Amino acid sequence: MLWPSIGEYPCYDPFLYQTLTSDAARNQRFRVALQKLARGKVVLDIGTGQDLIWAREAVAAGAGHVLALEVMEESFLRGSENLRSLRLQDDITLLQGGSTSLHLDPKADVCVAEIIGSVAGAEGAAVVLADARRRHLAPGGIVVPHRCVTRAAAVCLRDVLGGNPVSFSQEAIKYLQVIFDWNEAPFDVRMRIKNAAPAAVLSNSEPVEILNFNGDLLEEQERRVSLTMNRPGKVDGILTWLELSCLPDEPPLDTLHMDTSWGSVYFPLFDSEIPVEGGDVLGLTFRTSLGEDRLHPNYRLEATLRTDRTGEHSADLAAPHRGRTFRDRPVYRVLFPE
Repeated sequence: MLWPSIGEYPCYDPFLYQTLTSDAARNQRFRVALQKLARGKVVLDIGTGQDLIWAREAVAAGAGHVLALEVMEESFLRGSENLRSLRLQDDITLLQGGSTSLHLDPKADVCVAEIIGSVAGAEGAAVVLADARRRHLAPGGIVVPHRCVTRAAAVCLRDVLGGNPVSFSQEAIKYLQVIFDWNEAPFDVRMRIKNAAPAAVLSNSEPVEILNFNGDLLEEQERRVSLTMNRPGKVDGILTWLELSCLPDEPPLDTLHMDTSWGSVYFPLFDSEIPVEGGDVLGLTFRTSLGEDRLHPNYRLEATLRTDRTGEHSADLAAPHRGRTFRDRPVYRVLFPE
């Protein structure tokens, strides 16, 4: 299914929260990390949402107290109602606002934040958690998740969609309108694909964005990788997906090959499908830079595909958080017919 990438926009409603709450693979990893780390500690839950899910899990794991933050007003109000109905006011302090603008006391021992986008940093996790480490965590404080990587590989959109039409699913249309209203104009949104076909991947995959939440956490980065085709096919863009670890010693959750609430993101590079053979190479530069709000990143991709059959093909794509261009490429003219 094709959706706009929604996590980085004010789209959350009960349906989306239920999707997160029912994500067994995701939730088990966060739950195990809190069970290991939270007992007797002050826990900070950034982006707690209407269901206060990680604040509640921290309490269940024996946290001494939880500070839970929610920036979206409607989600905060629903969360307040849930907090009262659960009678957890003595265990959880719920505050409205962004963590980067609040001053908190006491400092936390553990920070849990599920603000990971379908492209890892898309929801502002690098800025938010770098700030949390500086201002909100006590010395030796730990962030959950531990690490998240965005991986990229060469694909053809038609194959990724498994032969389904290139169109947004009917369920996604209302969220697309919310994004356009927020942006004050239509624009070429990032394309999120639920249940992308792993068999569509034509090349090796490489990390193009690395977020080490307990290590050297970069707010902006640039990565250059080579993607070598492992079989014949056609290429018109790249597919990205996540590898996420909540604890340093656990195998990462792979969102392309596991059933989770995260989707993959397709970035269109070429205006048409380019035939490739095994051994052809796509050189990719993937840049992450902060957008105008200095929180959410813009992405820029530069690529050169070198093939034995058709020579060299170059591409350049801007994928910003707040968009200015609309129907700029053939795939968007299909998605948004006049």
